[in-house]
Amino acid sequence: MSKNSVLLSTAYLAPVQYYSKLLHYDHVIMEKWENYNKQTYRNRCKIYGANGVLNLIIPVVNNSQFKILIKDIEIDYSTHWQKLHWKSIESAYRSTPYFPYFADNLYSYYKKKYKFLLDFNLEVQQTILDILETDKKINFTAEYQANAENDCRDLIHPKKQVSDIHFLDIPYHQVFSEKYGFQANLSILDLLFNEGMNAVTILQQSFKNDQ
Repeated sequence: MSKNSVLLSTAYLAPVQYYSKLLHYDHVIMEKWENYNKQTYRNRCKIYGANGVLNLIIPVVNNSQFKILIKDIEIDYSTHWQKLHWKSIESAYRSTPYFPYFADNLYSYYKKKYKFLLDFNLEVQQTILDILETDKKINFTAEYQANAENDCRDLIHPKKQVSDIHFLDIPYHQVFSEKYGFQANLSILDLLFNEGMNAVTILQQSFKNDQ
């Protein structure tokens, strides 16, 4: 991988940090041969609702006795998670300025059933990229990458505070900020619904180049 490339994991409605890298690098490589890791952005996102930050987690079929490649992880539909996720998203963002503009683009993903988590994440991600008006092409690893330049697979994590010298938290308008203050690095949905196409500028500003 070159210095103009970044290696990312798949992610469900990934955070601002993730998209700042996705937009910055010329070549985006996605890992599809890693073993599935629990409690990461691969199957969860964070949104900002009336009661504060809320985790939305996609349930997956996973036998903990065996390691499963991320490309083979299946979504578990034994609960009505799609209905619950969309209800939470709508409740959190229906009063934001840009929810009416983008909601219809995303709602269909909560009606259709995808077998594999990777496929679901990729299609939602492509819709986000379309909204951001970028034609960024995503390539995939042909095998597991043990070492890579600009490896961000585990750098962007919901539960670990990992230092990232290339990311800046750029405050922006949030509907519930008067109640709980600004909440950084939430799902790209939070930025889009609150800022509209200004999200592109904020994402660009969020990437800190080497000095």
